[in-house]
Amino acid sequence: QVQLVESGGGLVQAGGSLRLSCLASGRTFSSYVMAWFRQAPGKEREFVGAIRWSSGRTYYADSVKGRFTISRDNAKNTVYLQMASLKPEDTAVYYCAANSYGSFRTDSNAYDYWGQGTQVTVSS
Repeated sequence: QVQLVESGGGLVQAGGSLRLSCLASGRTFSSYVMAWFRQAPGKEREFVGAIRWSSGRTYYADSVKGRFTISRDNAKNTVYLQMASLKPEDTAVYYCAANSYGSFRTDSNAYDYWGQGTQVTVSS
């Protein structure tokens, strides 16, 4: 059974940093693209960034470029989202997702597997 389990969310002040983790299990993800999405109350789910597991190549939304970094640890089967210079508008539930196409897709419908989400709240 495929599972994506996020952790690391919490409350942080504006300008602070936070690192989210996504532990993947249940299959081999080496050919997958792993992505982070977020959803704020009353808003649609938004693509944050993604990493191709095999190469480590990354792709980011303009809204987080230069502030957020995605990485992966093959030995731990874990993908990370390092967030810096956080802003109140970054407040959302953050989701980890897996895409079997192996391409960078910003459409949430392209993703096969999802985690349960972890709340990130940035106070001003």
